[in-house]
Formats: sequence, C-alpha cells, structure tokens
Amino acid sequence: MEEVLVPAVVLGILFVALPWLVFHYITKWKTAKTLTGADEQLLDDLHDAARRLDDRLCSIERIMTAENPEWRQNCLPGGGGSGLRESSLLQNIDSLTSRTDRLLKDRK
Repeated sequence: MEEVLVPAVVLGILFVALPWLVFHYITKWKTAKTLTGADEQLLDDLHDAARRLDDRLCSIERIMTAENPEWRQNCLPGGGGSGLRESSLLQNIDSLTSRTDRLLKDRK
C-alpha cells in the first residue's frame, strides 16, 4: 500500500500542487504591478495639490517681489548680511563634529 501511496502523493504534489502554487503567485504579482482605481485617484489628487501649491508659491513670490525686489538676493547664502550668521553656524557644526568624533574615539 505504501509503495503506491507515496509515489502517487509525490507525483500529485509535483504535477498539480506545485504548478498551481507557482501560477497563483504569478497572477498575484501581475495584478499587483498595475495601478488600481484608488491609486489613480490618489495620484490625480496629489497632482492637483502640487499644482495648487505651485500656484500659491508663485503668488507669494509675486507679492514679495512687489514689496521688496531684492528679497531673493537676501535669501541667498552670502547675501544681505546672512554670511556672518552662516559662518558662525558652520563653525558651530565643525566644533560639534570634532567633539563627537573625539567622544566616539574615547568610547572605543
């Protein structure tokens, strides 16, 4: 009895269960690659939100340019007296980095 049962189960697993399992997951992977309707709706909503934010940013830039035409140069690094502040910030970062390196070396 076992001489017939074991090969029948093995053949059933090899030729029925294993291909069914492989094809089942292949179809799952193929359907997962496509966008669903909810995904497309979400992308459309995000695109609309990005477009509205871009419009708002352009409006803010127009208002700021009307009030102060030099505002862009003041925002750039090194423009409008912010260079001193940036250099002090960079020095603080350098000192913190060196202190962190020393502490890490002391730990080892």
